[in-house]
Formats: sequence, C-alpha cells, structure tokens
Amino acid sequence: MRISFVLEAEDVARFHAALARAERLADCMDECEVVETAKEALNTLPLASAPAYVRQRLVCVQQMILMLEDEAWCLPGDERRELLRTLIYFADPEDLIPDEVAVIGLLDDAIMLELLLRRLRHVIDAYMDFCDYRRKLQADTALERTHLSVLLARRRDALRLRMQRRVARVPALRGLPAPR
Repeated sequence: MRISFVLEAEDVARFHAALARAERLADCMDECEVVETAKEALNTLPLASAPAYVRQRLVCVQQMILMLEDEAWCLPGDERRELLRTLIYFADPEDLIPDEVAVIGLLDDAIMLELLLRRLRHVIDAYMDFCDYRRKLQADTALERTHLSVLLARRRDALRLRMQRRVARVPALRGLPAPR
C-alpha cells in the first residue's frame, strides 16, 4: 500500500524548529559523541516493531555512521556537519513524536531523514561509489598497498568534485534550512 501526504508550511515549520534544536545540540557535542549517540539509538530504539518505511531509512543512518568513521573517505567539513546534524536529530529522543510511542514514534524521524537524505543523496551516492571502487581494488591481489592508497585518493578526490557539482545543481529543500 502506498500512502502519500503533503507537508504544509506549518508542518515544515515544526520540522524546522526540531532541526534547530539539533543544531543547538551540535554546538555542545563533539563528533565522537554524536556518532556514539546515534549508534546507541540504533541499538536501543524499538526498531523490531518499527514499520518498514522507518527501517528503510535507518539503513541510511548506518551508512552515515560508516561514512563518518571511514578514514579513507575523510568527508569534507560542510558535508560532515550536515551528516552530524542529521544524526543528532535521529538520536534525539525529544523530537516531534517521542520514539517510544508504538508504531508512530519513529515516524517524525523517518520524515526528517527522508527530507535530509534528499539533500545528502549526492554525498551518500559518492560514498557508495567509493566503497564499491575500494572493494574492487582490494580484490585485485596484484596491487601494492601504496598503489592502492594512491588510486583510492584519486577516486575520492574525483568523487568529491562530483559532489560539489551536484550540490550546485540540487535545489535546497523547500522550508528546511540549508547547511551552515
């Protein structure tokens, strides 16, 4: 079954306010704390009883955590801050709908994740391409470790350029603030 709905201006304003809270929290937390809090949320939230549409978006939360921890990827500052802000919103138990409310407690998280993931799609796609390329290189047993590092760095740099070009083309989400 497919259900769709339209977010009105006042609905978007509520998400905007919730995201502003995440930004305030970001000022008080360091990156490691944000990542650990998001991991804890993934481990403790009632995900088994969460609807599939919520669980699908949580795969992206796991990808964001991996991306932030991946030393070879070394995500640039602006994109890094945007991912951290998204993780803070996700891990905040005091968001629009308390996470403990059965069935709908993670609905606001899923909606916010969907909105923010649309803006981050170019970053996630680039990281997935980087991981695929790394797996292919690692499968080539003839490559020397130093050569592997050089090839990965070149690929990472090319993907970052692609991310920058796509950022310029992607319109900001209507009603949601652009990254700082």
